[in-house]
Formats: sequence, C-alpha cells, structure tokens
Amino acid sequence: MAETVSEKVHCLIIGSGPAGYTAAVYAARANLKPVLYQGIQPGGQLTITTEVENYPGYPDGVQGPEMMVHFEKQATRMGADIRYGLATKVDFSGYPHKVWIDEEKLIEADSVIIATGASAKWLGLPSEERLNGYGVSACAVCDGFFFRNKEVAIVGAGDTAAEEALYLSKLCTTVHMLIRSDKMRASRVMQERVQQTPNIKVYWNSETAEILGESKVEAMRVRHTKTGETQDIPVQGFFVAIGHQPNSDIFKSYINMDEAGYITTIPGTSKTNVEGVFAAGYVQDKIYRQAVTAAGSGCMAALDAERFLSAKGIQH
Repeated sequence: MAETVSEKVHCLIIGSGPAGYTAAVYAARANLKPVLYQGIQPGGQLTITTEVENYPGYPDGVQGPEMMVHFEKQATRMGADIRYGLATKVDFSGYPHKVWIDEEKLIEADSVIIATGASAKWLGLPSEERLNGYGVSACAVCDGFFFRNKEVAIVGAGDTAAEEALYLSKLCTTVHMLIRSDKMRASRVMQERVQQTPNIKVYWNSETAEILGESKVEAMRVRHTKTGETQDIPVQGFFVAIGHQPNSDIFKSYINMDEAGYITTIPGTSKTNVEGVFAAGYVQDKIYRQAVTAAGSGCMAALDAERFLSAKGIQH
C-alpha cells in the first residue's frame, strides 16, 4: 500500500454523524486542531432521515440533512478541519496511530476518535429504497410519531423488532408484524409482550414481496413463504427492524468488539482497549441509537482525548 503522503495530527476523527461532528466541536474548542474525515456517508444516517422532531433545540423539528449541515458548519466555525475521504486501513500496533485515507494517504495521529456509525440492514427491495423517508424507515423511535393513529408494518423477529412493534402499538391503530419463519428470535418475555398486545397482528411464515405506493407508502404485498400466495395489506408506514451492522471492520485486528462488531468501550468512558483510541456514537452503541446520545458520546470522546493528550504531555 503506497504511503504517498504522511501527515501528523493531534486528533483524528473518523466519521461525520452527530458523534463525529460533536467530537470535532469539543476538540477544536480545546485547541486539539482536529482533522475529521467524513467517510462514505457525510452526515451519517441522519442524511437519509427526513423530519427530526426529538432533537433538543429545534422546537419546530428539522430535516435530518439540514441538521447535519448545521453540525458541520458549527464544527468548521470552531476550527475543525473537515475533509472528504474514507479511512480504509489502520495500524494501532505502535504509537502514534496510523490511519490510511482512500488507500493512499497516511496520517499519523496522537489520538483517534472512531465515530464511523452503523448501517441499518435493509431487505433490498427497489421500492424500499425509493420510498425510504416517505413511509419507509429503519427506526420506529425516530419516526413512529408521524404515523400516529395509522396502520403500519414492521419486519423482523428479534428483540429490536419486538421492542419497536410494542413502541408502535402505543401510537398506531394496528401494527402488522411480518416474521419469515414460524417462530421469533426475540427473548421469551418480548415474545409474550408482543402476543399479548391486541393491536399487533403477527404474520408467520411471511415476507415482503413489494412495498406499494408512488410517492408514499400505501400498502405492502406479503408473500407466504410456504405457499407462495400473496396478499396486499394497506399500511401508511413500513419499518425495517432486521438489525444494524456497525461500520467497524477495519478496526477488527486491534479494537475489542462484541460478537456483532460493536466496539467495546470502558463503561462510563469512550476509551477502547487501545490507548489513545476512543469510540463514540452508533459504532459502540447498540442500545439507544439516537442522535442526541451519539452527540453526547462524541463530547465524551473529545474530552477523553484531550485528557489523554495532556497526560502524555503532548503540546497542542
């Protein structure tokens, strides 16, 4: 791998969602001169979200992409150096830490904040992609409010799907829950809660053949996996809850993770098992997964990085 350019930085931030940008704001204010690479999806998952109504400080709500523009502008105004580019390889075996950008530029960093996020898993239907943000969502807690007193569908069989179905059941008239096999993967207590909730209708051995609607979700076509028969069910919202994939692959050789690939941090901190490497946002959080908690953990990571660099006596 060509090491065509080498640059030395005090604080390198990888990723540009609420966690990355908040880390950049705090690191810049602490005069760490942070360099942030935006990654494959500048702004993170919020750029594929439409209305955000649960982030404090926006009384009228805000569009997800617009909010990320605000985050970026604030980080830039504080003095963060924000760049396009994708981290493609790391070497955390020595110090300073080495990170390659776009497979060619080598950066040596005194501290690294990983804020690469997680990507929602999708079914892979063209109609799902087309209607994403127009009734199709991967986050019931984020978007369920918009479907109050409406009929919705949710796809998934694990604890997350069960939790989201229960959350939606409090807002929506009927929740149609599609499960591919004849059993749920969710814990027994979650299964019982779902089955005891009168307005959750479970469809066993069922999968989504198509999401119907031109400019918004109007119905779903359900295929029975055993018979192949289909039926169209009118719904206004369609939630996919088949899991998330943390964007952590390039760190696997050095950073401790759980079995799903979420980075493990020392409880109450953003510290990883590698000294001087911190993790914030969805890449280390599989429980809350909200913009506001991601931003909070970005703040923690920047403060932890500042204390680490001060303790090491690195001038900035």
